[in-house]
Amino acid sequence: MKEPCIYILTNKPLGTLYIGVSSNLIQRIAQHQQGTFKGFSHKYNLKQLVYYEQFDCMDDAIYREKQLKNWHRQWKVNLITEFNPQWQDLSDCL
Repeated sequence: MKEPCIYILTNKPLGTLYIGVSSNLIQRIAQHQQGTFKGFSHKYNLKQLVYYEQFDCMDDAIYREKQLKNWHRQWKVNLITEFNPQWQDLSDCL
């Protein structure tokens, strides 16, 4: 079953941020953590899931991803901190 969502990864609290979209969050996070998903997240060792949102359809998830990518960094930090104050890795909770 597909569950469209957006997610934010980091390498440490208040570190580098990566925003992505996926229809299978568990699988995608595993790819990031195993290093099989190459690119920006691999280059900067971004493996800690600190934020995610689920959607009913992929179009809504893609729209939200684009919206967040255009936000100022501080707005993203505030969003993560409100959702996950300790910036804990949420991948174990999935």
